[in-house]
Amino acid sequence: MLDRLITFLRNEAVLCIAFVCACASMVLAGDVSSAPGYIDWRVIVLLFCLMACVAGLRNSGVMARIAQAIVAGKRQKRLVCLALVMLPFFSSMLVTNDVALLTFVPIAVIALETAGWRDDLVRVVVLQAIAANLGGMVTPVGNPQNLFIFTTYELSAGDFFWTLAPFGAFALFLLALACASFGTTNAVVKLDLDERAIDMKRFALHAGLFALCLLAVMRVLSHLVLLPIVAAALFLFDRRIFAQVDYALLATFVCFFVFSGNMANMPEMQGFLGGLMDDHPMLTSLFASQIISNVPSAVLLASFTGNWHSLLVGVDLGGLGTPIASLASLIAFRIYMHTAGASGRAFMREFAIANAVTLALMTALYAALFVVKL
Repeated sequence: MLDRLITFLRNEAVLCIAFVCACASMVLAGDVSSAPGYIDWRVIVLLFCLMACVAGLRNSGVMARIAQAIVAGKRQKRLVCLALVMLPFFSSMLVTNDVALLTFVPIAVIALETAGWRDDLVRVVVLQAIAANLGGMVTPVGNPQNLFIFTTYELSAGDFFWTLAPFGAFALFLLALACASFGTTNAVVKLDLDERAIDMKRFALHAGLFALCLLAVMRVLSHLVLLPIVAAALFLFDRRIFAQVDYALLATFVCFFVFSGNMANMPEMQGFLGGLMDDHPMLTSLFASQIISNVPSAVLLASFTGNWHSLLVGVDLGGLGTPIASLASLIAFRIYMHTAGASGRAFMREFAIANAVTLALMTALYAALFVVKL
């Protein structure tokens, strides 16, 4: 029993912290009855539906088959590494950074080991983590904090895209440049996938549901209509998906909605966090992400600013830096550590250098592009 509790606390540390913060804020505010009103149920519904559809798309095997078509065969090392990094970069724009890494990091492990390029695995996985975080920042559904900000501030798709497009383009250039350092050695790359693992019916079902989710994100379809459609489709055709939804993430959002709502109504916090967000909105969002991760930072700080632009860039760039800045980075680390001969020290060294350099360059780009307060 104790071992299970310790394992839960370790695996769901962010949820546990969020729960403690929510409870403490209700005690400090002295008002429990207002808590449900702070929860943005539209965000919760959209997250649930998107996570369910994305899990189904991943289970269909189509994404792995695409990777096999691109990577397998006699290939040059730098081109294989480029493909392995670009797969999570572009796929994260639709299926979220977490799912992109869950799908393509294992493929990178198999590809590099069969080609005899095991020594390059650490760098490739680190670049995949950076690629997933920076690729996911370009679209509203690329990561949870984007969906929250897009929904909370009722942004248009155009405003959202043009704000982040320069960072996506610069990230693409930096990642391609990094992959050029892998060399021109040739080898045969093998990815043995079971043909029966491809389920086109499942793919079609979840692709259709995902399209409905996008309509709801863009406010063409009500989330109250979307939820029963998705729930009924899953119940009738793919019930196991219910067990694959990240309910811990949904609960974390609920807790931080309560926490941020209580904080926003405390005069002391209004003065402190409101002042920071008035003076240095982007840097405050970025540094908060390094400590409590970018998703909670977005929920917390949104209550203290109308400057969605700086908040959005701050929490998205804030996914770079420390390992906890983005939970997607921890996913990449966990998968790598389950490979033979894995070295946590080597991973963290490579991770720290690559993230520090990329974050510094991205922050410099922000300062150069926008004549606004950091």
